[in-house]
Amino acid sequence: MQLFRFITEDDTSEFCHRVSAALSKGWKLHGQPSYAFDAARGVMRCGQAVVKDAPGTYSPDLKLGEQ
Repeated sequence: MQLFRFITEDDTSEFCHRVSAALSKGWKLHGQPSYAFDAARGVMRCGQAVVKDAPGTYSPDLKLGEQ
């Protein structure tokens, strides 16, 4: 099966750490990162899609961050 995640975080080092952690678990970058202003909170937000091939059958109960 192929899994998809979209990682988001405020524009801090935490975003880079979350993406790096996913990459270290075998996830691959998918597309370009996104960057947008969250007017309600007054902060910039980052996002990055990642994908991963994994054994098994997909289920909506999967905890994608634990894969």
